[in-house]
Amino acid sequence: MKRFLNRLLPKSWRSDIVVIPVIRLHGTIMPGGGQFRPSLSLASTAGPIEKAFSFDAPVVAISINSPGGSPVQSRLIFRRIRDLATEKNKKVLVFVEDVAASGGYMIAIAGDEIFADPSSIVGSIGVVSASFGFPELLKKIGVERRVHTAGQNKAVLDPFKPEKKEDIERLKALQLDVHETFIDLVKDRRGPKLKDDSDLFTGLFWTGKKGLELGLVDALGDMRSVLKTRFGPKTQLKLITAPRGLFGRFGWFGSSKWGFSAPDIAAAAASGVIDAAEERALWARFGL
Repeated sequence: MKRFLNRLLPKSWRSDIVVIPVIRLHGTIMPGGGQFRPSLSLASTAGPIEKAFSFDAPVVAISINSPGGSPVQSRLIFRRIRDLATEKNKKVLVFVEDVAASGGYMIAIAGDEIFADPSSIVGSIGVVSASFGFPELLKKIGVERRVHTAGQNKAVLDPFKPEKKEDIERLKALQLDVHETFIDLVKDRRGPKLKDDSDLFTGLFWTGKKGLELGLVDALGDMRSVLKTRFGPKTQLKLITAPRGLFGRFGWFGSSKWGFSAPDIAAAAASGVIDAAEERALWARFGL
């Protein structure tokens, strides 16, 4: 409406300032999350995404910096962006910062155009499952493992038991299904832009410069420069953020009247240490 009214004014009175809403999707992609472990999920991103598409702007810009994570949450975020782009008839421009890999790249292909820095990391179109095994640890510390199930496959891949060939085969079959869904999504969105390269869907990743050659991105560039070139030097970027949570309003630890006890905080902190290690491993795959 604002742009329509602006066109009705005499040319000398018109404002040539264009405001572009910007969404920052930075971090690992996981369900849940919280103050001790913020992460990307549909729940944490839906609000800013909806708000950005409500702007009277020619495009929505998305900054991505993610090594991936949950394939389900990645696809849910991708789907929400595309649904709103269709509903609001808006183009989506995606800008990769350090990395858009695995689930991060799945979200990136929601863009009608993808821009990256020459040194960005893009790709990793594959599926990985990682864990630790401790089959000998319990014996060494004198602890007996007791697991009782109804259903012979309820305790598959137990980290305290030796791996079984049939369990690994079952996991691989699941991975292949998820991988096929990922490949189909990339082909549907990138189509003829993709180069015929046998390594494209093997899980390998590349720099933004090589990603341009392979058709994984459309151009090299940064958000501010691209948007100002496209929409004029007076273009303004409006960062869309989620409302601040309870910790942000009342302090890090709050007080007992807000329902946060010392054990609650300690438990959350301990869980956060484990989750932080998993998150660190995701970033480390790309040398970051």
